[in-house]
Amino acid sequence: MGVTHHGRTERLDLVDPTLREWECTVVWSDPADPEAGIVLDRSAFYPGGGGQPPDHGVLLWGGVETHIIGTRKGDDLYLIPAPGDPVPPPGTAVRGAVADERRSLLMRTHSGLHVLCGVVFRDFGALVTGGNMEPGEARMDFNLPEIPSDFKTRLEEAVNAEVVADRRIDVRVLPREEALALPDIIRTQANLIPPDEQEIRIVDIVGLDQQADGGTHVASTRQIGRVSVVKVESKGKANRRVRIRLADGT
Repeated sequence: MGVTHHGRTERLDLVDPTLREWECTVVWSDPADPEAGIVLDRSAFYPGGGGQPPDHGVLLWGGVETHIIGTRKGDDLYLIPAPGDPVPPPGTAVRGAVADERRSLLMRTHSGLHVLCGVVFRDFGALVTGGNMEPGEARMDFNLPEIPSDFKTRLEEAVNAEVVADRRIDVRVLPREEALALPDIIRTQANLIPPDEQEIRIVDIVGLDQQADGGTHVASTRQIGRVSVVKVESKGKANRRVRIRLADGT
C-alpha cells in the first residue's frame, strides 16, 4: 500500500504535514483494555521514528475527549490514550486533532537537523552515526575524528546561512531502485532502510541535502528559525556529538 499507509491506517501526516484536524473512524479498539490502543482508518498523528518523537493530541467523539500521548507500531498504528481517558469503540466516527505547538516545533527541529547534516557532509565529508530530538532541541553524532578549533562557531554560522537562504524543502516518494541510485542518498554510516521497503521517501533541501527520511518537515529552511549550536562533545575516538537548539524553542 506504499509509504502513506501503515496497516489499516492512511498516513495523513505524510500526505500533508500541515494538517492538524480531520474526520476519521475507529477501525479497532478494546474499551475494556485502553492500553491496547486505538486504530483509525485515517490519522495525522506522526507515530514516531527516525529520532522524531510521536505526536500528542486528542480524539473528539460523543461529547468527550480522548487524549493521545503516543503510538505503538505493529501491524497497525495503535494510538495510546492517556490513562483514565475513555476509549471510543470500533465504528465510532471521531475528529482527530494534533497538538499544533509540539508538532510544528518538531517539524522545525527535524528540518534543522537535516540542514546540520547537509552542512557537515558538504564541508567536512562526515556521515551521521546517531541522533535524537525533542521539540526545539536535538543532537546529531558524526564520524568526525578531527575538527578545527573554531568548528562550533563555523558550524553555527554555516547552518544559519542556509536557514536564511530560504531553501525549499521538497518531499517525494520513489521506487527503491530509483531512490538508491541517487548520489549520497544515505547520509548515515549504516544503511537504515529496511531491505523489503519497495518505496522510499526522499526529503530534499534543494541545493544542500537530499536523503531518505520518514519524518515531517517544514516547507523551507527559513521556517526553521535561528539555530544555536550549544555544544560539541567528543564521543569516542572518531565521533563528535553536536547539540543544537532553536532560538525560540524553549
